[in-house]
Amino acid sequence: MRILIPLFAYLFCSHSVRGFSPKNRRFNKITQLSVSTSADEMTKETQFADKTRSNVEEYYGKTLQTSSDLKTNACITAGRPPKFIRECLKNVHPTVMAKYYGCGLCIPQYDLTGCNILDLGCGAGRDVYLAAQLVGANGRVVGVDMTDAQLDVAREYQDYHAEKFGYKNTAFYKGYLESLSDVKELEKGSFDVIISNCVINLCTDKEAVLKSCFELLKPGGELYFSDVYSNRRVPQVLREDSVLWGECISGALYWNDFENLAKKCGFPDPRLVEDAPVTIKNKDVQELVENQGHGGLEFYSATYRLFKMDETLLEPACEDYGQAVIYKGTIPRAATKWTLDKGHVFEQGKVHPVCGNTYNMCKHNPKIAPHFEFIGDFSTHYGIFEGCGGGLPYERNGASVDKSGGAASCC
Repeated sequence: MRILIPLFAYLFCSHSVRGFSPKNRRFNKITQLSVSTSADEMTKETQFADKTRSNVEEYYGKTLQTSSDLKTNACITAGRPPKFIRECLKNVHPTVMAKYYGCGLCIPQYDLTGCNILDLGCGAGRDVYLAAQLVGANGRVVGVDMTDAQLDVAREYQDYHAEKFGYKNTAFYKGYLESLSDVKELEKGSFDVIISNCVINLCTDKEAVLKSCFELLKPGGELYFSDVYSNRRVPQVLREDSVLWGECISGALYWNDFENLAKKCGFPDPRLVEDAPVTIKNKDVQELVENQGHGGLEFYSATYRLFKMDETLLEPACEDYGQAVIYKGTIPRAATKWTLDKGHVFEQGKVHPVCGNTYNMCKHNPKIAPHFEFIGDFSTHYGIFEGCGGGLPYERNGASVDKSGGAASCC
């Protein structure tokens, strides 16, 4: 990993069912998602979504009782969490910790004091209670999940954590990520940060989720989340399998489809923070994928940040205006350097040339701007920022995929 200050992303969230084997299981097909808008095809879409949702809710609500029930070794940490995160986790109740099934903690690396944070797919509340300590008494953290059993645990320990922290600043609501507008307690434009931990992958209508996130964020706010992506579109024969959907394989978006979808939903410049290849270490799962003729599929755990900004501030490509920024070294716990994304690790005191989009991301986020000096303006355009390419953005087995023929890439 080249990112020096990531908040421990895990490689993969694998949640297999008991006794899984191609030889002793039924091939659990669910009706395929169609692009047709006819009444019949719309019915099939609804059946697909309902069946998938039911399978996921059943698994997380009943099959898994603790994290020890996970049946594969695919959930492997990419690195030890930072010390301040480890200290915060010590304050989270052991029962909540035991019911954590995510693939990493996703939260921006800057001062979150006083922020309002929304956790999508919060489960039993581990990340909510972790973030609650970072935002402090004047901040608020809200968790949304569709599983009653998980929410019951999260709510049961609210008083415990309020006493532990010295304040109560959490709330939990039941809801579906594809229908966040139905959760009336969520006000549009009210959240500084939205986090999600390998959950959007499990949603059939990812566009609806991203659009809702855009509506719920404040101007300058961001969606900061981890999930699983693929190097090509997952074929329908795998998408129809409910077990593989639960394994975070069938629901993985092709990376380029994700980036285009993010742009469509109002986030014109998705930024990759960190990534790692996913190795399917469960022999039965790997055998199933390969037996279907799709051994060339590659999966990656990746953390992205999507900023909600005025459409006039972010361009479709990284354009060069001769600008630069200087990091002051004043963000807490990042005195030496601070990471915006995979292509931008800013050393304290160094002049870093940046594209116009990066310049504006730093300048127009109230949590980031005070920690930078800004050089230049938009008066002169020098063309595309050198090295800004469009190839696979992830690393294969630790080797970077060269997107630019050797030029230094902006993003």
